[in-house]
Amino acid sequence: MMLAQPSSKYRAFNPFATIQLSDRQWPSRQIEKAPIWMSTDLRDGNQALIEPMNAEKKMRFFKMLVNIGIKEIEVAFPSASDTDFEFVRQLITGNHIPDDVTIEVLTPAREDLIRRTIDAVQGAKRAIIHLYNPVSPAFRRIVFAKSCEEVKQIAIDGTQLIKTLTDARPETEWIFQYSPETFSMTELDVAKDICDTVTEIWQATPARKIIINLPSTVECTTPNIYADQIEWMHRHLAHRDATILSVHPHNDRGTAVAAAELAVMAGADRIEGCLFGNGERTGNVDLVTLALNLYTQGISPGLDFADIDAVRQCVEECNQIPVHPRHPYVGDLVHTAFSGSHQDAIKKGFAQQAPDGMWEVPYLPIDPRDIGRNYDAVIRVNSQSGKGGMTYLLEQEYGISMPRRMQIEFSHAVQQFADRSGLEVQASDLFQIFRQVFLTTDTGFAYHAHQVLEQRTSPSVPAHLSMRLELLFNGQSRVVQATGHGIHAASITAFVQQGIHIDPVEVTEHTFIDHQQQKQCQCVIEARINGDRQFGAGIAADAESAYIQALCSVVNRHLTNNEEALVA
Repeated sequence: MMLAQPSSKYRAFNPFATIQLSDRQWPSRQIEKAPIWMSTDLRDGNQALIEPMNAEKKMRFFKMLVNIGIKEIEVAFPSASDTDFEFVRQLITGNHIPDDVTIEVLTPAREDLIRRTIDAVQGAKRAIIHLYNPVSPAFRRIVFAKSCEEVKQIAIDGTQLIKTLTDARPETEWIFQYSPETFSMTELDVAKDICDTVTEIWQATPARKIIINLPSTVECTTPNIYADQIEWMHRHLAHRDATILSVHPHNDRGTAVAAAELAVMAGADRIEGCLFGNGERTGNVDLVTLALNLYTQGISPGLDFADIDAVRQCVEECNQIPVHPRHPYVGDLVHTAFSGSHQDAIKKGFAQQAPDGMWEVPYLPIDPRDIGRNYDAVIRVNSQSGKGGMTYLLEQEYGISMPRRMQIEFSHAVQQFADRSGLEVQASDLFQIFRQVFLTTDTGFAYHAHQVLEQRTSPSVPAHLSMRLELLFNGQSRVVQATGHGIHAASITAFVQQGIHIDPVEVTEHTFIDHQQQKQCQCVIEARINGDRQFGAGIAADAESAYIQALCSVVNRHLTNNEEALVA
């Protein structure tokens, strides 16, 4: 018997079976300012944890949210547990809530739970009471067995009770928020009718606005459909000027960030979510990603993520959930390039990036330093990497630079190492490979010391000097005296006396500070020896010694590559 395809079990959700939005405006709009941010980490995020936070962790998390700059924080579900109730009381009686921060508490539309919730926030300077009840057809039919009017009456009764209780406590500035839970699966005319009704009961005005929160409690459509739903509500709510329109996207389809951004384009003023996307099932929308996305549009998010790693550490320790290494902006690997072509583009971008200029480094949408991260992990090397990444890492970590043609030769050696090991190549590995290829030799010439014996100068002629050069050849000492116009020429003469004719093509020199904070000189020579072009390198405390070391390197690599024996 052949089973039906799984797709036959599912019905496509169409919120516009009866309501059309043919003149939608959101596709042509752009986000121009940051929305109001509301963190649900301490409530929605907390209830999704295997081990909910204790009071100490919740307080630590709350203070971190305040330091970031979030001004609205849903701190608890006070009627759900004594722990949540007492935490709210601790915030208020301990004066932990800054004057510019508003706490929010959630309650279902049940009289006893509403009363308990109002008691929890008694004495607060300002508080948002968040009432919710599910309104979608599936909930009406399956969970509650109630009609649309009966579900609407639940919202009406809850709103009236909250208004009565809060009117009796004028010492607190009360803000009312209503969520038609499961909005994303609800007929729009039904959702609008309930929202308009509770707005009128609350007697919202432009000076005393209500928050209407439209959650995709379960993300059941593509983000554009959610944007259409939000725009329809934005255009049809009876009291839009007295309403802060909020969204609460979940991530069941993995598109919560897109849904939130499109919802803002569609008219939403406020976004509820969690740092790094914690929450029930696949999570709430990720506020960190949303906020940092604004930087790529030249918009300030109004939040301080200058030390994003400290924020991540706090969240990981409080939630006991690690942040994924590929998490946008924050993961350990998101600023890292292994691909050779990517590394080359990033290396060139860094070279051309002006300190105060507009950010234009390829493959890096924002400057890692803007969120407190350094460039150490931007380029990492494995078997997929190219010469640009290898040389960038070697230069950043050890100060060693190479001409382009030398980079090609070096990259072959690194590639062989990476293929053999199958592992990531660390900067220390690159330095050892560089030493083996260009600096270290068991046979041939090695520099030991040099001494200038005599030096004559004149205004028109470069310095003519004689020098004593001490070399080792295959471990045996050789002392040579040579003359020339300068150390470079005298050193080449010394090798001519050994039967080796070196014709330098290009010499590059630079200084750097090594890991011991000592100044070092690096010299790279490309030279011809008997028609063979060869690179050599030397590193020493002074430029003269580095140059002679580089000559030794050129000669030794020529001899090795051509399998020649030097006649003493």
